[in-house]
Amino acid sequence: MAKKNVVVIGYGGMGGWHTRMIGGSKLVNDGYKPPENMENGSDCVNLKGIYDIKEERCKLAEERGIHAYHSFEEVLADPEVDILTLAVPNDCHKDLAIRAMAAGKHVISEKPVTLSSADLQEMIDASEKYGRLFTVHQNRRWDADFLAFKQIYESGKMGYVFNIESRVHGSRGIPGDWRQRKAYGGGMMLDWGVHLIDQMFMMIPEKVASVYARMDHITNDEVDDGFKMDVIFESGLVYRIEVGTTNFINLPRWYMQGAVGTAVLNSWDLNDGEIVLYRDEDEGEVKPVVTAAGLTKTMAPRKPSTLEHLPIPQLNPDVHDFYRNVCKAIDGEEPQIVTHPQMMRVMKLMEAAFESDRLGRPVPFEV
Repeated sequence: MAKKNVVVIGYGGMGGWHTRMIGGSKLVNDGYKPPENMENGSDCVNLKGIYDIKEERCKLAEERGIHAYHSFEEVLADPEVDILTLAVPNDCHKDLAIRAMAAGKHVISEKPVTLSSADLQEMIDASEKYGRLFTVHQNRRWDADFLAFKQIYESGKMGYVFNIESRVHGSRGIPGDWRQRKAYGGGMMLDWGVHLIDQMFMMIPEKVASVYARMDHITNDEVDDGFKMDVIFESGLVYRIEVGTTNFINLPRWYMQGAVGTAVLNSWDLNDGEIVLYRDEDEGEVKPVVTAAGLTKTMAPRKPSTLEHLPIPQLNPDVHDFYRNVCKAIDGEEPQIVTHPQMMRVMKLMEAAFESDRLGRPVPFEV
């Protein structure tokens, strides 16, 4: 497969990440070390260059050995450019994506793909009109912690799974840039919620019955700086998604309950958790636990012989499989992995979450 040429639009945090993953440390001399398998750059795409509206960022890219275009129009006019990766503020995605596809370029948008399902439909329509691939960089599908818990869920070892909790916690508030502004698509639902919702849909193959969400505004009145959202599936499974930016003690990254087992992961480290399964063994007489103000048998710990402790599965996924899929999808060798219907489902669930918060009650979804 011939390599495709990529231009990264926006040379900030994620724009820099994309250039490192594509170009490798030999080309992108910015002091950050890419994963070991990416030190020599991508095996499927070439870094053709970057474009940023800020001249100082273009100059910085050139100092690091990366070609910088002088305008977006110059990028579109370059016949050697195959793919544009959009790593710009969220409100810019739609306009740039449609212009790029009209110019014959394939488009990867950073998440969230845009700000509304109506805008997303315009982008999908442009993809179909101009016959160009259009997708969103849902890179968290390759997080090892997510894939490990997806494997646990699908194994059936825990019996009927009735509760899953997926959360990310921090204590630094919203980054001090456009992410604090509603007009630019700021807030934690659009920043982290989009990832955790996408992971949820990749894990649970059911329709959603209802959504109940409450947004936090601890440090920011304009956009949410965290939220709690309960998604209830048709089977009755409750999937809680929680994002917080004022947590000085973090709750577990993952917590999963089944009829005969529980799994927990305290952080992104796969060694920082375990699976505990119940063995059907007669415990005999249960010794009560004596607390300061009484005693209880119900909450007494189980006899160790009735429980089996297992480690979290150890996985080593390769996030660059996303770019490999984009190239193969362009060449018609395999289907696009992050599809338009998937993008739309995530967007509509985020909209339902905002509506639930506005109304102060659960709202139906996919019923």
